[in-house]
Amino acid sequence: MTLRVPQRILVAPSGFKESLDAGPVAYAIAAGVRRVLPGVHVDLAPIADGGEGTAAMLAATTGGTLHPLEVTGPTGAPVRSHWARLGPVAPDTAVVEVAAAAGLRQVPRDRRDPAATTTFGVGELIAAGLDAGAATILVGCGDSGTCDGGAGALQALGARILDDDGLEIGRGGGELARAARLDLSGLDPRLDAATVVVAGNPHNVLCGSRGVARIFGPQKGAGRAEVDALSAALENWAAILERDGRDAGDLRTGPVTGASGGLGAGLAAGIGARLRSRFDALLDSGLTGVDLDRRIARADLVITAEGAIDLQTPHGKVPAEIARRARAHGVPVVALAGSLGEGAPLVHDVGIGAIASIIPVPMPMAEAVADAERLLTDAAERMMRMILVGGALSVRLGRGGDRPPAAGARRAIGPRIGTAGRNRIRGQRR
Repeated sequence: MTLRVPQRILVAPSGFKESLDAGPVAYAIAAGVRRVLPGVHVDLAPIADGGEGTAAMLAATTGGTLHPLEVTGPTGAPVRSHWARLGPVAPDTAVVEVAAAAGLRQVPRDRRDPAATTTFGVGELIAAGLDAGAATILVGCGDSGTCDGGAGALQALGARILDDDGLEIGRGGGELARAARLDLSGLDPRLDAATVVVAGNPHNVLCGSRGVARIFGPQKGAGRAEVDALSAALENWAAILERDGRDAGDLRTGPVTGASGGLGAGLAAGIGARLRSRFDALLDSGLTGVDLDRRIARADLVITAEGAIDLQTPHGKVPAEIARRARAHGVPVVALAGSLGEGAPLVHDVGIGAIASIIPVPMPMAEAVADAERLLTDAAERMMRMILVGGALSVRLGRGGDRPPAAGARRAIGPRIGTAGRNRIRGQRR
């Protein structure tokens, strides 16, 4: 009997930070797959995770439009940014990407200080969505360079944050230590009629030992003393939000409250934003028109990818989410990564059957980043060839092979491979 090979492959990767967005990653993987199986149906589903590229990706996926806009950047200087209007499935929805207005990449390395950076530009993007008549504004959180609890975004939308003397505080997370009162009387009135949804990692919380200042402050430029000061400032901010803001549940340790340096908590208490797991929001067919589960169910194999697979991957990262959904449909998943870090094998527990690094030999990180597209394509080809070898081995063991199995070995069950199957495999090797 003929060796069966995957006929429908879903490629659903994340982007590789500071290298490739999810779209180019998906195209590169597909190219490698087609080197081995040129006639296979490859369904490309680059996954928006709320970080860099989310607005553009959702605009492209839904047939929407991307709108450029200059806003206040994280350091206070103007930056070129954008927001998206989704296509026909959700034409009244605007997508605001935090990374496009307050991203870490927009902060020069010598100025990375989360006590000073602001989300003011995020508020300006939300206002732009309101100007365009959007009824729903989806705020994608990820890759931020800020830790101001969303205070900057609220200031841009008309809120006033006052100190003990009734004077407005400045911008940046460090200023929250001086905050004493939140005045929402000047908020943009159009927010009352709009639905704002914050899509973030549910594992990110505002305060406590796992609060955003302690977990993400160092990668945004904070030293140990700065982390302690920021944590205390956010505790003060949480108390103010609970007293002067809207009732939004547990603002200190609730899911998504710590998204993008605490933006989730600020928008929830300040403007009544709904906090949702980023994948539930971004892959919600009712909200964005993206129906990933249907596409997974139709696939024979799913290939996902991420810049680094490590201890953090099972906790809300794209490959783990893809595996969780695929497991519900009984579809196998493999994953490619720029690097395999500590704890990478833990992803097998969440449903990823095999993992591989795209880097075949030691090389400088800068070289790997610059050549990521070729490395991805080559790695996808290697992965597919290994999958075909596994299929051929399964068939061989299923028909008994040429010799008896070793003692204790389990015999796979599978069809026999005939002449047509052998010819098919030879053709794939050419």
